[in-house]
Amino acid sequence: MSKDVRLPLEGMLVLDMSLFLAGPYTALRLQDLGARVIKIERPDGGDPCRDLYKVDDTGDSILFHAINRGKESIALDLKNPADFAVMMRLVEKCDVLIQNYRPGVAERLGLGYRDVCKVNPRIVYASISGYGRDGPWSHLPGQD
Repeated sequence: MSKDVRLPLEGMLVLDMSLFLAGPYTALRLQDLGARVIKIERPDGGDPCRDLYKVDDTGDSILFHAINRGKESIALDLKNPADFAVMMRLVEKCDVLIQNYRPGVAERLGLGYRDVCKVNPRIVYASISGYGRDGPWSHLPGQD
């Protein structure tokens, strides 16, 4: 490929707050199109996918590396005011935020769509849930 060729999403910043597969895969596709992706992880072990299908105890799972390759990563405790302030500074600068918490969790953290639009009205907000936002199973955890 020529050095003059630009990928369509170059210059875009994506915050990937998602876990396991569906959200991280979405962020990976955006990265493959040129976006810079920062994965937001919990300080107490990060994305549970790090331990999924491990072949040995020397590091993270191959699946985790395949689905999160090339992403930057930061550990933030979103219930800690200092870490939350860091997150909000990232939200101000980002173009896309991806999360796959159960319905209501992002809102309780202060990171629901309405919350982030107050600091970044141009944000594209992707919310993925196992069973949808409402309905009989919406409160249940579910991935992918």
